Amino acid sequence: MNSILLFDFDGTIALGDGPVLAYAQQVAAGLGDDAFLDDTRAALAAGGGDSLDGYDAVRRVAEARGADARLLSAAYLASRAQLGTPDAPITAPDGLVDFLSSVDAERILVTNAPDIRIVDALESLGLGGLFDRIVTGAGKPQGLEALLVELPDNARVLSIGDIWHNDLAPAHARGHATALIGGFSDPDATPTFRAAEFSTLVPQLEAWLRG
Repeated sequence: MNSILLFDFDGTIALGDGPVLAYAQQVAAGLGDDAFLDDTRAALAAGGGDSLDGYDAVRRVAEARGADARLLSAAYLASRAQLGTPDAPITAPDGLVDFLSSVDAERILVTNAPDIRIVDALESLGLGGLFDRIVTGAGKPQGLEALLVELPDNARVLSIGDIWHNDLAPAHARGHATALIGGFSDPDATPTFRAAEFSTLVPQLEAWLRG
């Protein structure tokens, strides 16, 4: 039976506050509000409150200061053009390169991010060529549901991500395995596996693949 691993990008295999802070800097420039960066850093340091992730935390702070959807979209796209550069640095989780290099499964990267510097970012992380398929602009959670429908009926599927609602809930609803990583909590989350860091998750993923 074919095993398929679905990976999220931001916050799952691309770690660090670099991209989020780049987004915040672009929002600050759009607002003409230098103090916005301090408020954003404070929100991130506090864990983001009820935010889904760092990007959502930035959005909430920005909207409270009058940012509209057009400004936020332009700031986000500008920040993605910096992805994986010194202006928006990222790192790969410990153990991910070795795991992806040796795993006997189809490896699919599924991200809501646009196709801007994704391949370059993967190369910078040492992950170039380690995904069998890359889906950008996925439109999760609905887009993940659509992707799952396309997968073979007899496939064993495990979805790995840091946002329950977007990355995992659609897979869970279809009876697939899920693995939740990171520190943004969701009281509705009921993943198959849960870990603060990918390296802690590896033994559970390997056991699932053997099963």
